[in-house]
Formats: sequence, C-alpha cells, structure tokens
Amino acid sequence: MRIDKFLWCIRFYKTRSIATEEIKKNRVFLGTSAVKSSKEVKEGDVIKIRKNQIDYKIKVIQIPKSRLGAKLVSLHIQDVTDKEQYELLKLRKMSQDYYRIKGEGRPTKRDRRDMDEYVGNDIASDFTDWDDFFGETTEGTTENED
Repeated sequence: MRIDKFLWCIRFYKTRSIATEEIKKNRVFLGTSAVKSSKEVKEGDVIKIRKNQIDYKIKVIQIPKSRLGAKLVSLHIQDVTDKEQYELLKLRKMSQDYYRIKGEGRPTKRDRRDMDEYVGNDIASDFTDWDDFFGETTEGTTENED
C-alpha cells in the first residue's frame, strides 16, 4: 500500500491530500530517509512523522484494506514514539493555557450588563464636578476665602 494512503487509512491525517502534502514537505520518513507518496509500506516498517512539532514513530503491524475506524487502528500500528516527545507536547499545551484558559475571553454583552448592574449603573453620573471626584482643587481658588 502507498504510504500516503496508509497514513490516511490509519487516521494519522484527515485526508489523503493532506498526507501527500506532508510527504512532499519532507515530514515523513521511512527509516532514516525521506519518502515520496508512492513509496510502498510493508509490515515491520518504522515510519517517522513530524507533526505538531513532535516526532512520532509508528511501527506497521498489519496493512489495512481500507480506512479504519478509530478503535481498530491499534490492531494495525504500534506507537513507538519517545516519551520525551509527549512531554514536549504536554509542556506546549500547558504554556498556551497559561495565557488564556479555554472558554474565557472577552465578556459578552450580557456579561457586561451583569457586571455593570453588580457594580452600579453609572458611577460617573453621580459626580458633576470632576475636581471634587479626583480630590483636586483648581489653581485660582482657595478653599478658605474668609
């Protein structure tokens, strides 16, 4: 079976054309050498794939006849990726979550109205004299003119 079709069949890539593009970009290796899309895959081959800044290694156990269901993939390949690569992936995901937790972001219009209602409708409308609001005096006047 061709390597691009194999990677699509085992659900490593969503489409066969994406698998072909990745092979053309030299992100797929059979052994130590880069391959072309037409390279035949055999049982026992070790395929190295660079995806999401991680080097995955899979060993071909059996060649599937067609695209597999997700539960059947483990019958046809064996993941021999280094544990260090998965640690790198975990660290990258944690560093992204540090800046922004998933699901949070700008408040919606409804959230904004709830916050305004909680804090008070309009704080600025209660003050007509901004100098009093900030506790400043104007330069030309004194507080005690008597």
